[in-house]
Amino acid sequence: MVYPFPRISSDHCGKTDGSVTEKKEHMDDNGIKQLANNRKARFLYTIEETLECGIELKGTEVKSLRTGKFSFTDAYGKIERGQFYLCGLHISPYAFGNIYNHDPDRNRRLLAHKREIEKLRRKVDEKGFTLVPLRFYLKHGRVKVEMGLGKGKKLHDKRDAIKQRDLRRDADRDIRDR
Repeated sequence: MVYPFPRISSDHCGKTDGSVTEKKEHMDDNGIKQLANNRKARFLYTIEETLECGIELKGTEVKSLRTGKFSFTDAYGKIERGQFYLCGLHISPYAFGNIYNHDPDRNRRLLAHKREIEKLRRKVDEKGFTLVPLRFYLKHGRVKVEMGLGKGKKLHDKRDAIKQRDLRRDADRDIRDR
């Protein structure tokens, strides 16, 4: 049989230009690649518990997330009719997409077990908790969201957090300068 393409010797099989190894460098041991972290949420809220959720995305939304073209500073979680939604997440349209690109500001459904959603709903209704996204990451090629159940901090709590952070930085700086 005549092959239309030249055969590659066995010493070249599986080797690439380094792009595969570059991707692995950004992943940790569990196959998790961090896409974004919401540090402001940890400053504004005391996080009581966290939950890993999948997210229901349309075609080009995954590509936009992988390239980091999204913003979730004003995003929050909402539970309606037994479904868990992420509102306020802006995913920019994919640059190389076509006219069928996604709506950038639509509410996206989060995927979690029914009993987890019900437990969160009870806490949000009773105690005035808020659901906030803490980080986005890829886990084995799937986009995941870490949602936090948090209560808003008062102004004096925020001041205490700033004071503790500054003291920790000063101590680290003193140790480093010795």
